[in-house]
Amino acid sequence: MPIHRGPSATAREPVAATAGTAPAVLPEFADGMAALPGELGALGRRLQSASHGGDWRTCQRLLQQFLDKYLREFAGSLEAGGAQAESDQLRELLRQALGVALASLLQPLPVLAGESSALGVELKQWRPGSELAPLARRVRELCHQVGVHAGDTAEQQALLLDLFDLLLENLVELLDDGSWLHGQVAVVRELLASHPDRQTLEATRQGLRELVYQQGLLKQGIEESKDAMRTMMVTFVERLDGMAESTGQFQSRIEAHMEAIRGSRSVADLGRRLEEVLEDTAQLQRQALRAHAQMADARAEVDAAEARIRELEAQLRDAGDLIRCDPLTGALNRRGFEDVYEREAARAEREGRPLSLAVLDLDGFGRLNARHGHAGGDAVLRHLVEAARAGLRAADAICRHGGEEFVLLLPGTPLAEAQAVLARLQRRLAAEPAVHDGQRIVATFSGGVAVRQLGEDREHLVRRADRAMYQAKSEGRNRIAVAH
Repeated sequence: MPIHRGPSATAREPVAATAGTAPAVLPEFADGMAALPGELGALGRRLQSASHGGDWRTCQRLLQQFLDKYLREFAGSLEAGGAQAESDQLRELLRQALGVALASLLQPLPVLAGESSALGVELKQWRPGSELAPLARRVRELCHQVGVHAGDTAEQQALLLDLFDLLLENLVELLDDGSWLHGQVAVVRELLASHPDRQTLEATRQGLRELVYQQGLLKQGIEESKDAMRTMMVTFVERLDGMAESTGQFQSRIEAHMEAIRGSRSVADLGRRLEEVLEDTAQLQRQALRAHAQMADARAEVDAAEARIRELEAQLRDAGDLIRCDPLTGALNRRGFEDVYEREAARAEREGRPLSLAVLDLDGFGRLNARHGHAGGDAVLRHLVEAARAGLRAADAICRHGGEEFVLLLPGTPLAEAQAVLARLQRRLAAEPAVHDGQRIVATFSGGVAVRQLGEDREHLVRRADRAMYQAKSEGRNRIAVAH
């Protein structure tokens, strides 16, 4: 699956300032073209799909094709009275695309942005009968320069992302094996190598921010428990010192009593000395009992502090495990899937049970996104995961493996039964489609199923199921193919 590199931070900031206008104008221009009849409408629909999907390279190519093939015809058609209004509207849409949308997207390149704005103004001022060739040449040159700079920007972004990934890789080497930071690093590296859209990035950022907050609270609790434990240990040692001092004093008094007894001349004097010895012994015993009780209390407090620290550390690890889930759908992400797969593969080896894996990919998801918007596409992704979970056992797992690609892991499930699981999911999606903004969105998927061979690693098994999935797509989509 191709790796898509998102825009760099420097390229995003100017664009973000106009995100409410520029990306909306080009799709509007495409929508206007798509409503026209014939080849022009077909070209408009292709531009519509590319603009809604954010594929600016394809948009550039289609706009240049439009200029080369249709602009002269458009100039001639202005003489026809019945097409005048539509021609004026199309020219205005093209002006907006050049003067507003493209100029806004080119803000990091002031020269090209200025040329785009100037072309928009000149196109607005152009009238039928005026010379069109110079204007067309300038537009073609602008499209060429945009393509050149887009290639340079993509290369720079790829280098920056590679550097960032290298830094993260080195950071992992510096961490302890049990460090809870491994989860955050893993999810960021996964995003760098995946196909994230803006909403996925935003959801991941929010999830990481909440996770960091929770981990900060847990770390604070751990430090407080450790401080309390240190304080108790200091108190414990001080009490031991006190006992040692009391024992030393008792020893001195016993020696004094023994010396006095040796010098006694009467029974009464001996009796008095004996009473003093017994009193000192009883006092030492009382001190020992108090010290024993205090030490028992201190030991109980230390045990409680240790238990609290273990509990907080477990919560810290559990909080890190939250990063194993895809923030949009709640399905496992790649890291979570890898952990579950390794566990289930080892169990399958031990017990000699089958382990089936299915790869499914939503059909025509790009068109669905263009038709219903990203929010509608997200609703379909979430609905697919919910529908899959409704038909899965507790031991089964679903993972979001890419943008619209998912993996099902089915322990103890033979190949034919795994195929039946996917067929039931297809029927469920047909009977209960996703709903977004009160509108039903019917979605289908193509699936490939494979059963793990003895000793087969995860990547090889996924590739076999993936090839079967593409075979299903080639056979007409909304189908299931089996890898043999």
